[in-house]
This record gives sequence, C-alpha cells and structure tokens, in this order.
Amino acid sequence: MTKLVTHPSWYKNSRVYCDGQLILKVGSTKEVLNVDIWSGNHPFYTGSQTFIDSEGRVDRFLSKYGLKN
Repeated sequence: MTKLVTHPSWYKNSRVYCDGQLILKVGSTKEVLNVDIWSGNHPFYTGSQTFIDSEGRVDRFLSKYGLKN
C-alpha cells in the first residue's frame, strides 16, 4: 500500500455551517461540516452566560437546616 491509498483526501476550503448559515472555511477531510455550537453563538463567548452564586446557596442550606449560628 502506498501513502496515497491510506490517507484520506484533504479539502483546503471545507465549508462549516451552523443553522444553515455558512460560518467559515477551513481545511478538513470532509467537504462540508455541520456544527450545532460555535464561538459566535456559545453563551461563554457571547457574554450571555449566567454565573451561579454558590455562597448564597451554601448560606440558604445552612439556614434551612439550622447549622448557621
């Protein structure tokens, strides 16, 4: 076997789609890639991520079970 047979084809301009919209072009072994999440719609990167106040949760737990002085 030669290397040409064992290695997959490489596409220099593979298209990446999210929700039917073309996002970007990358190099890949597949011609078309469909993704659900990317940096443009992920809450962490868009700034819409909410943070949980863990101290408030601990205080409520301790108060609920009478462990807080």
